[in-house]
Amino acid sequence: MTAVRVVAEDLRVAQGGKQILRGISLRATDGEVIGVLGPSGAGKSTFFRALVGELPVSSGRVVLEGKDVTGTPLWSRARAGVGYIPQTPSVLWDLTVRENLRVYRRVVLGSRSRGLASLFVRRSKEEDDAIVAIANKVALEDRLDVRAGQLSGGERRRLELARALTLAPKVLVCDEPFAGVDPQQATRIGDLLAQLAREDGVTVLLADHHVAEALRVCTRALLLLDGEVATEAAPEAFREHPTVVGRYLGSWQRSLPPPAPVSR
Repeated sequence: MTAVRVVAEDLRVAQGGKQILRGISLRATDGEVIGVLGPSGAGKSTFFRALVGELPVSSGRVVLEGKDVTGTPLWSRARAGVGYIPQTPSVLWDLTVRENLRVYRRVVLGSRSRGLASLFVRRSKEEDDAIVAIANKVALEDRLDVRAGQLSGGERRRLELARALTLAPKVLVCDEPFAGVDPQQATRIGDLLAQLAREDGVTVLLADHHVAEALRVCTRALLLLDGEVATEAAPEAFREHPTVVGRYLGSWQRSLPPPAPVSR
């Protein structure tokens, strides 16, 4: 039986006197991969930032597994099971892959207990084993002791994914996960997201301008226009929807390759 993981109810965000989100609602269950697509300025990143607690909402609410988390901050939602890959690069360039994962885990878990002191506690075998297991999941096991600044674009994006996985999220919000990587790496990351949904039941929400790759791994897609959900459909129907073609994809739709099957 599927379980409702996250619900957004009539989310509205205003900034500088301008309404950015105009009442977005979403209901996502475990194991879904939902594409939140649309042109630049449609409100995708704002929606994601409101969903994870990085940005306050003007009205509406966010419910995580039946609990209202609207007023809780980013770190609290991370502890509660919301993972987040932001649009802009966020790795710690001078630290190794292993150190990046350890620091993130300790910052989130210790943010309201021991504070900065939690970063300097002695390593445990349990912690090391957990970090190695996560690195294995995203195929970075051979790069654990390499500085993040020496990784390729695709490897850095996989490190950000691994970092989000350190707290075993139930919901994973990915803003432009395929940005700055070559097509082969984008496919690899897309397969990892689909695998997390299929095997671990993680609910994945992703926004990206690589429409073909996003639709390849999605189970359904939403079109955002001017801060509102214009339409919602399964990937095949989404590609052909008149509003999607007319106001978003246009002539690009004809050049999109047919979606390759993804094992679910």
